[in-house]
Amino acid sequence: MTAVELGHEYLTLTDHSPRLKVANGLSVERLRRQLGVLDALRPRLGGLRLLSGIEVDILEDGSLDQTEEMLSRLDVVVASVHSKLAMERQEMTRRMLRAIRDPHTDILGHCTGRMVMGSRQRPQSKFDPAAVFAECAERGVAVEINCRPERRDPPSDLLRMAVEAGCLFSLDTDSHAPGQLDWRPHGVVRAVACGVPADRIVTTWDVDRLLAWTTRER
Repeated sequence: MTAVELGHEYLTLTDHSPRLKVANGLSVERLRRQLGVLDALRPRLGGLRLLSGIEVDILEDGSLDQTEEMLSRLDVVVASVHSKLAMERQEMTRRMLRAIRDPHTDILGHCTGRMVMGSRQRPQSKFDPAAVFAECAERGVAVEINCRPERRDPPSDLLRMAVEAGCLFSLDTDSHAPGQLDWRPHGVVRAVACGVPADRIVTTWDVDRLLAWTTRER
């Protein structure tokens, strides 16, 4: 298994939620089945801890695209905007703030939605970053540092703003295939350049500390 070869202590599986049909997002029933598969796999993984999770869509009104009951069963919840990325600034800010305030949200994924390389290039979404990062800091929600080369999200100016706001961070490969797990250095270089303190990156924590954070009272 690639994660074991790379020396990871734990790995979180975060398939998409049902709204993102292009990624074959998981319905309630399919997510429930996946949790059963993870339970069966764990005894066979040696020292690797396999955590349950989801990358759940932030819907247009800021609600999350999965049931509360299923979200409460997961170890890690990443909430991301994947639709209506060109929404007006005030509405996008309101949408993101509601998602951050959801008690199930642990991580705000690729906050601008931008693509800077390849055939799907697109500009970053417009929102009030000061308000969004202040809410993340207040709620203990981590801002994702997305390691995919075509994303580099958040941009450096916003990443520095999030540092100043006191945010936590989650340095994630956003892998969709095993070979993409080695994209982590792309995010590490950006985190160092923007002055992100290592101890505020939740993916540097040991698994017990990470799970204590995701189960915190909010």
